[in-house]
Amino acid sequence: MAVKVLIKRKVAEKQIPELDALLRKMRALTLSRKGYISGESFSRVDQPGVSMVISTWQSIDDWREWVLSKERIELQEQIDRLLGGATEYEIFENA
Repeated sequence: MAVKVLIKRKVAEKQIPELDALLRKMRALTLSRKGYISGESFSRVDQPGVSMVISTWQSIDDWREWVLSKERIELQEQIDRLLGGATEYEIFENA
């Protein structure tokens, strides 16, 4: 069953360009992953530096395999250092 993962991040406004570059790298890696269907990126209109990605995967197992991959962990650590905290994740399945 397909799952959607909401990924939320908040970064200082001056660090938005650096975060954008890291997220482009993340997206490029994601495109070749088994089970990846699609992704959409959003920036909050009323709060610069707040972003959300909605990532769609064929299964929760495909998502978990990606989350636990070495390449993703390394990039995610860079992102979280830039944020000064952890990225937030919420996982949903079709009802």
